[in-house]
Amino acid sequence: MPVIVQVEKCSGCETCLDSCPFDAIEFKDGKAYINEYCNACMSCLAGCPEGAIIETEKSVQRSAFSNQLKDYKDVMVFAEQKDGKVVSVSYELLGVGRRLSDELGANLLAALFGAGEPEAQELIRWGADKVLLCSDSALEQFNDDPYSEVLAKIINEYKPSIVLAGATPVGRSFIPRVAARLRTGLTADCTSLEIDKETKNLLQVRPAFGGNIMATILCPDYRPQMATVRPRVMKKGEYHADRTGEIININIGNAVSRTRVLDFIKEVSGVSVNLHEADIIVAGGRGIGGEKGYKMLEELAEALGGAVGASRAAVDEGWIPYSHQVGQTGKTVNPKVYFACGISGAVQHLVGMQSSDIIIAINKNPEAPIFNVATYGIVGDMFEIIPLLTRKIREVKNL
Repeated sequence: MPVIVQVEKCSGCETCLDSCPFDAIEFKDGKAYINEYCNACMSCLAGCPEGAIIETEKSVQRSAFSNQLKDYKDVMVFAEQKDGKVVSVSYELLGVGRRLSDELGANLLAALFGAGEPEAQELIRWGADKVLLCSDSALEQFNDDPYSEVLAKIINEYKPSIVLAGATPVGRSFIPRVAARLRTGLTADCTSLEIDKETKNLLQVRPAFGGNIMATILCPDYRPQMATVRPRVMKKGEYHADRTGEIININIGNAVSRTRVLDFIKEVSGVSVNLHEADIIVAGGRGIGGEKGYKMLEELAEALGGAVGASRAAVDEGWIPYSHQVGQTGKTVNPKVYFACGISGAVQHLVGMQSSDIIIAINKNPEAPIFNVATYGIVGDMFEIIPLLTRKIREVKNL
């Protein structure tokens, strides 16, 4: 607890109650106590006429760290790779990272593990000023332990003010470990990142309470400020083929790992297009009725050259694997065209697809919330509409 009450000095006057905006002070047996709601705003220190409320040593240490904040300047992006190729979300992070670093007048750094110089050069062309490249073979395949240790060492050495990573299975697995090592905060699944004009702190915006509100989170007293961003939420930056930058080779030394990766098993499905990369997604919800209904959606997706998505309700029913789930607890997608078939439009699902360029909703209920966000809406029986649509598309494409 950053604030404590010296009970022997407390007179029980209750003056301090009005000074706390978080209801973090309570009285027991005529003496004040600080509860778990304390936000360390320190308003109560001046509110006690007896001087009984004081900062703890931990709080003083935090204040001492605040004096070192000026040493943290740049913006760093963790550039995730798979099979030696940088994944798309890394370029999206470079887009927002470039904007943030320009506002701060700082450099944009990219940390790349397990890839080669050609991929590092691509990161520079997409906006990075410097690429911290660690091409050691031990990092070619993702492993929590060495990734956490190496990234923490790089952050301690280069002292970026902001660190961004993708909210992918890789990012969600090891970025919290890095934040814990550095004893700093982490905001997950951000949908917007801005710089506060006055304090220059990072404003980290993410959905909360089932997507019913948007929370803005700050980390003013510790560095770096860390956030993960879902794929396809941010737009890629500008690509310049002639852009130049610096590639710094990093030696990992004796990175310790308690585990060893034996193999990665790839899921094989009828439609192999990755949802994050798909320009067209045909998604079904509870109204699709079952696995037979999803076969119908797969035929439409195949005709369109797209991928099949699903709502959480359909995944929970076991009709389709979790890897197809779109929404707050699934993937966030941003295709050119999104078909919502038999999906009512719960807030949790909308969070994952409402930024699509065109949304086409097919539902027999004209009052379904999905029509509020749809570009085009079709009210009717999807078991008649979808086969007809598939047949017409095949005729036009001569399939």
